[in-house]
Amino acid sequence: MGELYFPILLFIFVGAFFGVALPVMGGVFSRFLKVHNPDSEKLSPYECGFDPFEDARMRFDVRYYLVAILFIIFDLEIAFLFPWAVVLDDIGNFGFVSMIIFLTILVVGFVYEWKKGALEWD
Repeated sequence: MGELYFPILLFIFVGAFFGVALPVMGGVFSRFLKVHNPDSEKLSPYECGFDPFEDARMRFDVRYYLVAILFIIFDLEIAFLFPWAVVLDDIGNFGFVSMIIFLTILVVGFVYEWKKGALEWD
């Protein structure tokens, strides 16, 4: 019985070894081989080529979260809609009705986003 699990244990051991050993070895080698010459521009935060103009701990606009919710809504819709369409003949009316309920919930979320103005950009 133990010989059946040996390849799995070997795979876990080798993966754990490389997952720990490579970053440690990379850190050790880079400490000795790199040139450490920081200046103020190299140590400054980088924001798409612009100088940072606000604190990094500022609050985000609520529209950012609304767009994130909108992405999740449509991402979930596609993730569940494609497999449902593939097996629609096998699942029958129950699967069809459950997907209609799911899509109704997604439409309610979409209408909420629309009413909050997440689709309007200034």
